[in-house]
Amino acid sequence: MNKKLIIFTDSGDTIIDEATQVYDDRGIVLEADCIPGAGEVLRQLHDEGFTIALVADGEWESFRNVYRKNGLGDCFDAWVVSEVVGQQKPAPIMFETAFEKLQLTDADRSRVVMIGNNLKKDIAGANRMGLTSVWLDWSPRYFHTEEQPDWHPDYTIHSPLELPTLLARLNEQLEQQV
Repeated sequence: MNKKLIIFTDSGDTIIDEATQVYDDRGIVLEADCIPGAGEVLRQLHDEGFTIALVADGEWESFRNVYRKNGLGDCFDAWVVSEVVGQQKPAPIMFETAFEKLQLTDADRSRVVMIGNNLKKDIAGANRMGLTSVWLDWSPRYFHTEEQPDWHPDYTIHSPLELPTLLARLNEQLEQQV
């Protein structure tokens, strides 16, 4: 059974541990490991019937390589990659493209949650689009200070293992609104 809640997710340091990335001479990521628990959680959410879109900045080939090697490519119902779109988050076009690919309308905004590790790109981008924002405060690599009011996440988690409980609760709230 499909869930009402729709998941948009970033990749680097949200699912994939950027510290483990192995690059070729063109700067394409050949392989990388998932952050602890992220691969299992992504697979679980997919298997539970959540619609999931990858909304990430980087090169198409890098994402294809990483998710193929980790056996997770089939977990995404849509792939939105900045190299293809032509802009990076927080540009609205990244989120709008995910909406188009999943055939969503403005009426669906309240059903969409964006999970990411970057306050400036993922969280601000989601907040500006009227989406629910979930900050995965796992990596020390990016901003940890809310420099703008729209950098404030709706929810903060510290491990992907916290996601299933949070998303189940948000999905239940949506289903009760019917």
